[in-house]
Amino acid sequence: MNIIDVLGKAGVIPVIVIENEKDAVPLARALVNGGLNVLEVTFRTPAAAGAIAQIRKEVPQAIVGAGTILSVEQLRAAKKAGAVFGVAPGFDPVIVEEAKNALLPFCPGIATASELSQALSAGCQMVKFFPAEAAGGVKMIKNLLGAFRFTGVKFMPTGGVNLSNVKEYLSVPEIVCVGGTWIVPKDALEAGDFGRIEELAAEASKLVGEIRG
Repeated sequence: MNIIDVLGKAGVIPVIVIENEKDAVPLARALVNGGLNVLEVTFRTPAAAGAIAQIRKEVPQAIVGAGTILSVEQLRAAKKAGAVFGVAPGFDPVIVEEAKNALLPFCPGIATASELSQALSAGCQMVKFFPAEAAGGVKMIKNLLGAFRFTGVKFMPTGGVNLSNVKEYLSVPEIVCVGGTWIVPKDALEAGDFGRIEELAAEASKLVGEIRG
Protein backbone atom coordinates (compact mmCIF):
# COMPACT_ATOMS: atom_id res chain seq x y z
CA MET A 1 0.00 0.00 0.00
CA ASN A 2 1.35 3.39 -1.04
CA ILE A 3 -0.06 5.50 1.76
CA ILE A 4 0.48 8.79 -0.10
CA ASP A 5 -1.68 7.50 -2.95
CA VAL A 6 -4.31 6.30 -0.47
CA LEU A 7 -4.41 9.65 1.32
CA GLY A 8 -4.50 11.50 -1.99
CA LYS A 9 -7.48 9.51 -3.19
CA ALA A 10 -9.35 10.33 0.02
CA GLY A 11 -8.59 14.07 -0.12
CA VAL A 12 -10.09 14.82 3.28
CA ILE A 13 -9.04 12.82 6.34
CA PRO A 14 -11.36 13.07 9.35
CA VAL A 15 -9.30 13.88 12.45
CA ILE A 16 -11.07 12.06 15.26
CA VAL A 17 -10.97 12.41 19.05
CA ILE A 18 -12.67 9.41 20.67
CA GLU A 19 -13.39 9.56 24.39
CA ASN A 20 -15.34 6.29 24.58
CA GLU A 21 -14.34 3.14 22.72
CA LYS A 22 -18.02 2.27 22.24
CA ASP A 23 -18.28 5.14 19.76
CA ALA A 24 -15.45 3.89 17.56
CA VAL A 25 -17.29 1.39 15.36
CA PRO A 26 -20.51 3.35 14.71
CA LEU A 27 -18.42 6.46 14.04
CA ALA A 28 -16.21 4.65 11.55
CA ARG A 29 -19.24 3.17 9.81
CA ALA A 30 -20.85 6.61 9.51
CA LEU A 31 -17.69 8.08 7.97
CA VAL A 32 -17.24 5.18 5.54
CA ASN A 33 -20.92 5.30 4.55
CA GLY A 34 -20.48 9.01 3.90
CA GLY A 35 -17.62 8.31 1.50
CA LEU A 36 -14.58 8.91 3.71
CA ASN A 37 -12.78 5.63 4.35
CA VAL A 38 -9.38 6.96 5.53
CA LEU A 39 -9.55 7.95 9.20
CA GLU A 40 -7.09 9.46 11.68
CA VAL A 41 -7.78 8.48 15.29
CA THR A 42 -5.81 10.84 17.51
CA PHE A 43 -3.89 9.79 20.60
CA ARG A 44 -5.42 12.65 22.58
CA THR A 45 -7.38 10.24 24.79
CA PRO A 46 -6.68 6.89 26.48
CA ALA A 47 -9.30 5.31 24.21
CA ALA A 48 -7.26 5.77 21.02
CA ALA A 49 -5.49 2.41 20.75
CA GLY A 50 -8.61 0.44 21.66
CA ALA A 51 -10.67 2.45 19.18
CA ILE A 52 -8.21 1.75 16.37
CA ALA A 53 -8.22 -1.97 17.16
CA GLN A 54 -12.03 -2.12 17.19
CA ILE A 55 -12.36 -0.26 13.91
CA ARG A 56 -9.81 -2.53 12.23
CA LYS A 57 -11.75 -5.57 13.43
CA GLU A 58 -15.31 -4.42 12.79
CA VAL A 59 -15.04 -2.01 9.85
CA PRO A 60 -12.65 -3.60 7.33
CA GLN A 61 -13.44 -0.94 4.71
CA ALA A 62 -11.81 1.70 6.88
CA ILE A 63 -8.13 2.56 6.52
CA VAL A 64 -7.14 3.68 9.99
CA GLY A 65 -4.17 5.79 10.99
CA ALA A 66 -3.06 7.19 14.33
CA GLY A 67 -2.69 10.91 14.94
CA THR A 68 -1.12 13.16 17.58
CA ILE A 69 1.77 10.71 18.07
CA LEU A 70 3.99 12.40 20.66
CA SER A 71 6.12 9.49 21.91
CA VAL A 72 7.70 6.24 20.87
CA GLU A 73 5.35 4.46 23.27
CA GLN A 74 2.31 5.88 21.51
CA LEU A 75 3.71 4.93 18.13
CA ARG A 76 4.25 1.35 19.29
CA ALA A 77 0.74 1.22 20.74
CA ALA A 78 -0.68 2.52 17.45
CA LYS A 79 1.20 -0.08 15.44
CA LYS A 80 0.11 -2.87 17.78
CA ALA A 81 -3.52 -1.74 17.54
CA GLY A 82 -3.38 -2.00 13.74
CA ALA A 83 -2.82 1.57 12.56
CA VAL A 84 -1.52 1.61 8.99
CA PHE A 85 -0.02 5.10 9.16
CA GLY A 86 0.98 7.62 11.80
CA VAL A 87 0.77 11.41 12.03
CA ALA A 88 2.38 13.82 14.48
CA PRO A 89 1.87 17.54 15.14
CA GLY A 90 5.63 18.12 15.27
CA PHE A 91 8.95 16.74 14.07
CA ASP A 92 10.80 14.40 16.44
CA PRO A 93 13.67 12.48 14.80
CA VAL A 94 13.48 9.73 17.42
CA ILE A 95 9.84 9.00 16.60
CA VAL A 96 10.53 9.19 12.87
CA GLU A 97 13.30 6.62 13.23
CA GLU A 98 11.07 4.36 15.33
CA ALA A 99 8.38 4.55 12.64
CA LYS A 100 10.93 3.51 10.03
CA ASN A 101 11.98 0.54 12.15
CA ALA A 102 8.32 -0.42 12.64
CA LEU A 103 7.67 -0.08 8.88
CA LEU A 104 4.85 2.35 9.68
CA PRO A 105 4.39 5.15 7.13
CA PHE A 106 4.75 8.33 9.15
CA CYS A 107 3.89 11.99 8.55
CA PRO A 108 5.58 14.38 11.01
CA GLY A 109 4.36 17.91 11.57
CA ILE A 110 6.23 21.01 10.41
CA ALA A 111 5.51 24.74 10.38
CA THR A 112 8.83 26.24 9.24
CA ALA A 113 11.44 25.82 6.52
CA SER A 114 13.94 24.49 9.08
CA GLU A 115 11.56 21.80 10.29
CA LEU A 116 10.73 20.83 6.73
CA SER A 117 14.44 20.55 5.91
CA GLN A 118 14.97 18.27 8.93
CA ALA A 119 12.02 16.09 7.99
CA LEU A 120 13.32 15.68 4.46
CA SER A 121 16.80 14.85 5.76
CA ALA A 122 15.18 12.13 7.90
CA GLY A 123 13.67 10.58 4.78
CA CYS A 124 10.09 11.82 5.14
CA GLN A 125 8.24 12.14 1.83
CA MET A 126 5.17 13.80 3.28
CA VAL A 127 4.66 16.24 6.15
CA LYS A 128 1.74 17.55 8.13
CA PHE A 129 1.60 21.34 7.92
CA PHE A 130 0.32 22.30 11.37
CA PRO A 131 -1.37 24.41 12.60
CA ALA A 132 -2.17 25.20 8.98
CA GLU A 133 -4.15 28.42 9.11
CA ALA A 134 -2.27 29.86 12.09
CA ALA A 135 1.06 29.06 10.40
CA GLY A 136 0.23 30.93 7.21
CA GLY A 137 -2.13 28.63 5.32
CA VAL A 138 -1.88 28.05 1.59
CA LYS A 139 0.28 31.14 1.13
CA MET A 140 2.93 29.74 3.47
CA ILE A 141 2.89 26.34 1.79
CA LYS A 142 3.37 27.96 -1.62
CA ASN A 143 6.27 29.99 -0.24
CA LEU A 144 7.87 26.82 1.13
CA LEU A 145 7.40 25.14 -2.24
CA GLY A 146 9.30 27.96 -3.85
CA ALA A 147 12.42 26.50 -2.25
CA PHE A 148 11.47 22.85 -1.68
CA ARG A 149 9.37 21.84 -4.69
CA PHE A 150 12.33 20.03 -6.29
CA THR A 151 12.40 17.63 -3.32
CA GLY A 152 9.02 16.18 -4.25
CA VAL A 153 7.65 16.81 -0.75
CA LYS A 154 3.91 16.40 -0.20
CA PHE A 155 1.75 18.15 2.39
CA MET A 156 -1.18 17.32 4.66
CA PRO A 157 -2.38 20.64 6.13
CA THR A 158 -4.40 20.36 9.34
CA GLY A 159 -5.69 23.00 11.72
CA GLY A 160 -8.25 25.57 10.67
CA VAL A 161 -9.10 23.76 7.43
CA ASN A 162 -12.85 23.68 6.80
CA LEU A 163 -15.47 23.80 4.05
CA SER A 164 -14.78 27.47 3.38
CA ASN A 165 -11.10 26.99 2.47
CA VAL A 166 -10.65 23.31 1.61
CA LYS A 167 -10.88 24.03 -2.13
CA GLU A 168 -8.00 26.51 -1.88
CA TYR A 169 -5.84 23.87 -0.20
CA LEU A 170 -6.71 20.93 -2.44
CA SER A 171 -6.09 23.01 -5.57
CA VAL A 172 -2.34 22.97 -4.80
CA PRO A 173 -0.88 19.84 -6.49
CA GLU A 174 1.62 19.19 -3.71
CA ILE A 175 -1.15 19.08 -1.10
CA VAL A 176 -2.16 15.43 -1.04
CA CYS A 177 -4.98 15.80 1.46
CA VAL A 178 -6.19 17.87 4.38
CA GLY A 179 -7.03 16.87 7.92
CA GLY A 180 -10.57 17.83 8.86
CA THR A 181 -11.78 18.15 12.43
CA TRP A 182 -15.10 19.68 11.36
CA ILE A 183 -16.41 16.35 10.05
CA VAL A 184 -16.78 14.88 13.55
CA PRO A 185 -18.15 17.67 15.76
CA LYS A 186 -17.72 16.99 19.46
CA ASP A 187 -21.38 17.62 20.24
CA ALA A 188 -22.55 15.24 17.51
CA LEU A 189 -20.26 12.48 18.74
CA GLU A 190 -21.28 12.98 22.37
CA ALA A 191 -24.95 12.82 21.37
CA GLY A 192 -24.42 9.73 19.23
CA ASP A 193 -25.70 11.64 16.20
CA PHE A 194 -23.94 9.48 13.64
CA GLY A 195 -26.45 10.48 10.98
CA ARG A 196 -25.20 14.06 11.14
CA ILE A 197 -21.61 12.86 10.96
CA GLU A 198 -22.42 10.75 7.90
CA GLU A 199 -23.97 13.81 6.25
CA LEU A 200 -20.86 15.89 6.95
CA ALA A 201 -18.66 13.12 5.56
CA ALA A 202 -20.79 12.90 2.42
CA GLU A 203 -20.58 16.68 1.98
CA ALA A 204 -16.78 16.59 2.26
CA SER A 205 -16.48 13.57 -0.05
CA LYS A 206 -18.66 15.25 -2.68
CA LEU A 207 -16.55 18.41 -2.47
CA VAL A 208 -13.33 16.43 -3.02
CA GLY A 209 -14.88 14.91 -6.13
CA GLU A 210 -15.87 18.33 -7.46
CA ILE A 211 -12.41 19.77 -6.82
CA ARG A 212 -10.38 16.89 -8.22
CA GLY A 213 -12.77 15.42 -10.74
